[in-house]
Amino acid sequence: MLVLATLGAPERRWLSSKRKQRNARPEPEPVPVATTRATVVEVGDPLPSPDRAAAWLSEAGEAELANGLAVLNRALQAHRIASADPRARGVRRHDALVARVGYGAGEQVADGQWTDARELVASGPRRRRSRVPATQARLAALLTGREMALPCEELALRARLDLDERRDREAALQLRVALESALRDLPADPAAPALGERIEELGALHAGLSPAAERALAGRVEAPDREAVAHALGRLEAALRARAAALGQ
Repeated sequence: MLVLATLGAPERRWLSSKRKQRNARPEPEPVPVATTRATVVEVGDPLPSPDRAAAWLSEAGEAELANGLAVLNRALQAHRIASADPRARGVRRHDALVARVGYGAGEQVADGQWTDARELVASGPRRRRSRVPATQARLAALLTGREMALPCEELALRARLDLDERRDREAALQLRVALESALRDLPADPAAPALGERIEELGALHAGLSPAAERALAGRVEAPDREAVAHALGRLEAALRARAAALGQ
């Protein structure tokens, strides 16, 4: 069960048009921002005793939090579709201001209260030090127009999100379009001389992925199809990293 609650910010009221507006100050005070508390309540078999509950809590951690985030993101995806809002998005582990795991009675945890709980402290996203300067250099190149992003880069990111969120049908279909876009754009790209073998590999992967995409259209994705999608997406991502490195030389 997923319980959502809005916290933190006072109600904002529109000023009457007859009321004189105050001049904006150069450095206004920070305005309270509303936050949302999302509580995922396990409604399966209850913990049989306080000792078992304490033992569970001592071992609970990031895996349980990941399961809760998956539930929340499924709800957010449903909201995005129901509201037809393409800008509504899911959340990542590091989007959480505070993350807790705990146990308590059903009504208790639904109200954000616990018999016992502990806070999980994120270690921060892992990024290889060698990639940070390259990422910053490419960001500058994209923002200044010295380099153009390819459509397949955005499509590959969407396919990765779909695959990670277990939307296998969407991932297969998204990846097929991403590969088609890559095979059209990469041969004419300035980095093409360094990508010859990779472009050939992507062509073969695209041909092999077509049956999986057709099955996804028909409404089914088998385990081998998911593995094929994961492999092909990984190779596309590798080719795009190689392109970025070649352009940065």
